[in-house]
Amino acid sequence: MLPSFIRTVDAINEHFGRAVSWLALLMVLVQFAVVLMRYVFGIGWIWVQESIIYMHAIVFLAAAGYTLLHNGHVRVDIFYGGMGDRGKAVVDLVGGLLFLLPMCAAIVWASISFVTRSWSILEGSPEGDNGIPGVFLLKTMILVFCLLVALQGLAMMARSILTLSGHGAPPGPKADVQGEGV
Repeated sequence: MLPSFIRTVDAINEHFGRAVSWLALLMVLVQFAVVLMRYVFGIGWIWVQESIIYMHAIVFLAAAGYTLLHNGHVRVDIFYGGMGDRGKAVVDLVGGLLFLLPMCAAIVWASISFVTRSWSILEGSPEGDNGIPGVFLLKTMILVFCLLVALQGLAMMARSILTLSGHGAPPGPKADVQGEGV
């Protein structure tokens, strides 16, 4: 059952990460268009400028689980890089239990009223009709972030449990970043 859970969560975060990665390219293109429209043609739209903020937030929030899957979060380790698989599994399991999951829970607890209040009024742009009328959707990404990171943290801990129990965990993806475990 654990290997199936791990593969499912890995697939979900892989899908989210790859999907939102395209927003980075779109964000650059939209920013270029904003600069071109404003400084060459003297025109601009607030909703286009706000879309860059939305894309930036979505890239970071929705891809955080993907980054954890690929071991891309910054980690201060002195010993982890030199540890064997069992040592790394202990660190990942304890770190997930003591730090990652409680932090996700704290963020949900701190933001749930913020998000629900936004939904209750269908909060729109502070720029009125000129902006994007979906601030409540953007704020919801905070909860999506917590869900994706917590799920990936659970998969990481499940992988650690399988490693420690000698059952062998399903292989995770290789880290895409140089200096894994930095």
